[in-house]
Amino acid sequence: MTTENTEKTYLFKDITDKIIGAAIEAHKILGPGLLEGIYEAALIREFALRNIKYEQQKEIALTYKNSNIGNHRIDLLVENEIIVELKSVEELHPINDAQLITYLKTTGKRVGLLINFNVNRLKDGIKRIIV
Repeated sequence: MTTENTEKTYLFKDITDKIIGAAIEAHKILGPGLLEGIYEAALIREFALRNIKYEQQKEIALTYKNSNIGNHRIDLLVENEIIVELKSVEELHPINDAQLITYLKTTGKRVGLLINFNVNRLKDGIKRIIV
């Protein structure tokens, strides 16, 4: 696993750049301090305007020792490649990274974006994770 420090950084860069651009636009208009669901709604509106394919609140099966033990939902799956986990919290913690890594491993996807909208500059709230 890596966060922005190898040649893997550019895996799906075109898609992640589009996602980040859409998120920056939503944050520029709305600013920090709102609930996560509001940012999710704004972001999917931006995706629609930009023709970015996504699945919202995608249900994923969780398995344990080859047995389905339940389901969970990821915030967004973009272009069937990138998992986007949205937050609106005072600060991100290692558990937020761990959550996204678990989603990536569970789905077999390699790239995820953790986006915290509760920051003054959205650039400071974006983390790209590659497994």
